[in-house]
Amino acid sequence: MKVRRVFRKSWDLQPARKDPPQQESSRGFVTRHNFRFPPVKLEKVKWTPFQCGEKTYDLSHLHPRTIEYEVAAKSDKPALHFIVDVTYSKHCFSSDLPKNGNYDPALFYRSRFDPHNRDPRLFDFRRFFLSKQLPDIIATLVRRKCMHTGHGNFFTVELIEEDGQRVDYDVFFTASRSSIKGRLNLYVQSAFVREKEKLPAGKRIRFEIILYNTLVGKPIRD
Repeated sequence: MKVRRVFRKSWDLQPARKDPPQQESSRGFVTRHNFRFPPVKLEKVKWTPFQCGEKTYDLSHLHPRTIEYEVAAKSDKPALHFIVDVTYSKHCFSSDLPKNGNYDPALFYRSRFDPHNRDPRLFDFRRFFLSKQLPDIIATLVRRKCMHTGHGNFFTVELIEEDGQRVDYDVFFTASRSSIKGRLNLYVQSAFVREKEKLPAGKRIRFEIILYNTLVGKPIRD
C-alpha cells in the first residue's frame, strides 16, 4: 500500500539556505537542516572502477538502485510501502588526503563526476572491502536500529568481523523527497570503521518514521 497524503496547494516550500561545506568526522557529515526543502533530484552516479596496477576494483555494488521498503500493519496503523532511490557517496570507498600531504599518487581516485577534483580522495582498500556489505545494510534498514544525529542526517551501526575482531561500522545517510512524485531519496554519505572514538551522539528513531515524515513533509525532532 502506497502512502498517500492530501496537501494544501499553498503548502509553504521555502528555498533551502546555503550550507557550509560538509566535513566528515566520527559523527558523519555535520550539516544544518532545513525541514522545508523542496523535492530533490539526485544525480545517479555510477562510480568508475578503480585501477591499481594490473588489478581493477569494481564499484558496481555502489551504483544507484531503487529499493521498496515494506512495513507491516501494526494494531491501528496501516501497512506502509515506500519507494526509495538509493545513491552512494565516494566517501564509502575512499578517505581524505593526509594533512601532511604525503600519499601515494597511484591511490588518487579520479571520477568524471568530479573533473575539477573539488573533493580529492584516496582509494581506501579497507573501506572498499567493507562497502560490499552496504547494499545489504541499506536494504534492511527497516529492521535495524537507526539514530538521528540532530544535524539533519542519520546513522546505523553494524558489527563486523574483521581479522577475527568485531569492529563498529558506522553508516551515515540522509533522506529527502524525490522530484518524482511519491518517491524518496536516500543518500549514503559515508561508511567507515569507528576507531577509538565513542559512539556518535544520537537519538534513536525508527527508519519508517524517517521515511514517512520525509515523504509528508513532517519535521523530525532533534
